[in-house]
Amino acid sequence: MSDPTRPISSNPSLTPPGQEMSEGERRAVEMMEAAETGGRKLFGWQATLVTVVAVSWCLFQMYAAYEGTIVPTTLRSIHLSFAFALAFLVFPFRKTAGNPQTKVPWGDWILGSVATASALYFFIEYANIANNGGLRSDAPLDLIASSALVVMLLLTAWRTLGIAMPIISLAFILFAFMGGRGLISFIQTPFHNGYTWPQLMGQLATNTEGIFGTAIGVSAQIVFLFVLFGAVFDKLGAGDWFMRVAQSLLGGYRGGAAKASILSSALNGIISGSAVSNVVTGGNITIGTMIRTGYSREKAGAIEVASSSNGQLMPPVMGAAAFIMAQNLNIEYRSLILAAAIPAFLCYAALLVVSHIEALKLNLKGLPKNELPRVRKTLLEGWYYMIPLGYLIGVLTVNPEANPERVALTTIMIMLVMMFVQEVFWGTRDGRSPARSLLDGGKKIIEAFEGGARSMIGIAVATAAAGIIVGIVTITGLGFGLADLVQTVANLFTNDFLRILVVLFMGQIIALVLGMGLPTTANYILMSALIVPIIAKIAGLDTSNPAAMLPVHMFVFYFGIMADSTPPVALAAFAAAAISGGDPIKTGVQAFQYELRTALLAYMMFFNPVLLLIKDGKLGGVPLGEAVPMIIFAFIGLVAFSAATLRFLHRKTNPIQMIMLLAAAFILIIPTQIIWNIAALGLIALVYFWQKAGSRNEPSQPLPAAA
Repeated sequence: MSDPTRPISSNPSLTPPGQEMSEGERRAVEMMEAAETGGRKLFGWQATLVTVVAVSWCLFQMYAAYEGTIVPTTLRSIHLSFAFALAFLVFPFRKTAGNPQTKVPWGDWILGSVATASALYFFIEYANIANNGGLRSDAPLDLIASSALVVMLLLTAWRTLGIAMPIISLAFILFAFMGGRGLISFIQTPFHNGYTWPQLMGQLATNTEGIFGTAIGVSAQIVFLFVLFGAVFDKLGAGDWFMRVAQSLLGGYRGGAAKASILSSALNGIISGSAVSNVVTGGNITIGTMIRTGYSREKAGAIEVASSSNGQLMPPVMGAAAFIMAQNLNIEYRSLILAAAIPAFLCYAALLVVSHIEALKLNLKGLPKNELPRVRKTLLEGWYYMIPLGYLIGVLTVNPEANPERVALTTIMIMLVMMFVQEVFWGTRDGRSPARSLLDGGKKIIEAFEGGARSMIGIAVATAAAGIIVGIVTITGLGFGLADLVQTVANLFTNDFLRILVVLFMGQIIALVLGMGLPTTANYILMSALIVPIIAKIAGLDTSNPAAMLPVHMFVFYFGIMADSTPPVALAAFAAAAISGGDPIKTGVQAFQYELRTALLAYMMFFNPVLLLIKDGKLGGVPLGEAVPMIIFAFIGLVAFSAATLRFLHRKTNPIQMIMLLAAAFILIIPTQIIWNIAALGLIALVYFWQKAGSRNEPSQPLPAAA
């Protein structure tokens, strides 16, 4: 969710001054813009209009957070109105690579006006509609506006999110119409009696369990401020500083180019959750460096994809889905980010192990020291970037009474002041006048606001469109029917553990398939409405206890993120391949292999909730002395699993060694008696010394030639 419109950064230590972007990098930028911020390149008054609308949206959201008393439906309808207006201005219906549109066609002016007006209608009339209990029979505009809202939302989702979301939504709409009393009365369904057009439109547009439901409420109230925080923080220069810090700390070690890429993605993940944006903004440096030091084009792209995709796992931002998760579980966001911290650390630590294993396989070394930024100098250059980040994380984690959107707003205001101070300081160094420096700071703020607003279009549209599906699931009882169906399949297995494992595997497949065509946020909303209750029922969980339900929500959340790097649709892999010059499908397959550790981690959290700081049905109830050994065992299990899936530990593993490593990994992911954990450690040690003994007489391998 960082600002995808920021210019591609360059590191003087790795990129010659004044070097232009390559053709592949340009294609990657175009992919990212077309997918996330709109592919149109407008000029003149139309570009000015986009800036005005985007900045106005930001100012409105900041005012709403400051005021804190705006009626929820008012906030949500205005929020969606801005998203509609910007979507039809910057997202073309047809995306032509290398030939972006430079003007808004007249048809989009009409569609955008209708869409915006349909959302604003409910801002004006919602109170009267609510007092009536639904659509008013004496106000035909209610039905017209409701119908227009649903249709325009599907069209907007098509152009901003792709065809999958509107097709899935349309399928649910048709399902709601089926039944003896419905619009499609000739098709019967055992779940409900069917709904007419006015009934369904009223449910979707005038009920807080529909389009203007919880999901878009979280988007309007909280997510926007954190997206704007990320955009301003990045424009301040923090993203490029994170990259330099990562290079200075890890670049000199074996496989250092990959490790620096992973650490940089982890740091950027603190403020950004967009996989494609992270690939484009960081990959232009890291991918080329990895290739130069010996990684293949596909492996270099895959490491960048895997590390960028996992950005949404990093607290405190964690993507829009995490805020919705906290709302669904009715827990403080503080509790969620504290629970998510350990799995996020394990995920990136395991990816560092993956990159190290690949470096061992290829016998790679680190980058020369003269190509790396100096650690002390780099840290001193940007230490002040930690002030707003430290404030945000500190207040959110320490103060249980903290209001997330107010904390984000305060952090944004701190950064706006820092932006002006920084520009004035740099201006004195560069010979600019204070007035000129302040003007440059203002321009950067406007660019950050526009980038943040454009990044929010897809999130706002996705949460609104997901409301269609959630609303229909609620009124039709589809969730109960699916639960009965899955229960029937699960009952084929007599063992309770196998029964739960089968249901989790089914949920995993559904999340991955849906995630190929849906953004993470929409994927999570669908999974939480359809699959989470089923898993909870089969596993016998207390659905009223957030601590019992959090592992299930995190399970589907992790697989939704993993779908970002799952071929054949993985856009992040295509962006990385455009930069590396490698094959996008091979890059996606390789990234999926690296992401298998994320899949294992999802199962670890479910079977071992201590990793989420859950004990005895309580959040945060795990003492440090108990958590640390569990974290160590989990990390060793991930190392064993990574070595098994990559077929390499000290040297290439044979089938017996691979089975031994997998057995050790699976023992360590499930809470057992300490004797079993010790046995698992013994298996890993046995494989290591077995390989070490077998490699003593082997000649050393030469370094591979640079690609």
